[in-house]
Amino acid sequence: MTAITPRVPRRAWATALRSAPVGQATAPFYVLFGSVITLTAIGLVMVLSVSSVTGLYVGQSTWFTFQRQLVWSIGGLVAMVLMMRVDYRYWRKYANAVVALTMLLLIAVLVPGIGTTAKGATRWIYFGPISFQPSELAKLAMALFAAAWLADKAGQEDNARVTIRPVLVVCSLMAGFILLQPNLGTAVIIGLIAFAALFMAGVPLLPLTGWSLFSAGAAALAAWGSGYRRNRVLSLLDPWADPLDSGWQSIQSRVGIASGGPTGVGLGESRIKWGFLPEAHTDFIFAVLAEEMGWLGAIFVIGLFAGFVFCGIGVALRSPDRFGQVLAAGITIWVGSQAFVNIAAVVGVLPITGVPLPFLSVGGSALLMNMAAAGLLLSIARQIRVEP
Repeated sequence: MTAITPRVPRRAWATALRSAPVGQATAPFYVLFGSVITLTAIGLVMVLSVSSVTGLYVGQSTWFTFQRQLVWSIGGLVAMVLMMRVDYRYWRKYANAVVALTMLLLIAVLVPGIGTTAKGATRWIYFGPISFQPSELAKLAMALFAAAWLADKAGQEDNARVTIRPVLVVCSLMAGFILLQPNLGTAVIIGLIAFAALFMAGVPLLPLTGWSLFSAGAAALAAWGSGYRRNRVLSLLDPWADPLDSGWQSIQSRVGIASGGPTGVGLGESRIKWGFLPEAHTDFIFAVLAEEMGWLGAIFVIGLFAGFVFCGIGVALRSPDRFGQVLAAGITIWVGSQAFVNIAAVVGVLPITGVPLPFLSVGGSALLMNMAAAGLLLSIARQIRVEP
């Protein structure tokens, strides 16, 4: 049955909440919405557990990090609701503007006096008391631009000059600025979003495979060409070769996961968060979760991400237009690949990349962008083709 394509709304954001949302709630909509809300709630619980310890180490209140994350989660929820109530096609005309703004911010963060450096990385811009990470906006910008561009070029998939090259040029510029921060993990995610969009748009596999291999080789070269990244790769192969330095995080993460057993040691009872596992509240929050909630809790969280990806792919395949198809695919791969890379690094399958776990790790701008992107996906899910 052919779906009726609703008109693109021209109403402003202020009226989005007062008017009826476009489309109707579907089964994938409910699964996606439930997954995001549940993951965010679990993340808040784990942030409260971990930050009660990390706050003591830096002389802050044990509630400080949790309160900030709670405020960002409320902001993210508002953004998600707004996005899902407005027709996703409304944002198509703003794709180029979002890319231009992202490029300016990625350049600005590298300018001394504007960008803020922490732990050897320059990734944040402060607006008063609020810090923002432009690389998180870059993920949404890449998904929006690729979807808008490839939708405009429908029927020209065989012409690499007007499909593959423009998308990869924008992707390379974004990834290049992000690598200068340095942040290889996020640069890889940006690349995956671009290739997922190209694949969903129907670009021929032969040139897409060639560019994929070239990009993978470039990423491997970037990883091996930097001393600390090379140490992370080597520590993956044998963390016990340097157990007190490059292998420390990997070893402590595995100890925490093993200590949790099937049912965990109990909420708030983690031992690795007491100074044994660096970045326990950000990149390695999954290890603390597995220790406190056990393997069953960890499997439940993985299942939520799997449900998100499964429904996201279904939404992409049943979207009413090319723009929705490509955008849904980009957002789904963004969340799914980032979750996979983070969890794989925590359990010792992939090198540590510094990529946070979506919806769970501490990080305001990451949580805000993840929930805004989920809102876009939910807007598409409300308008998918419904089979009789």
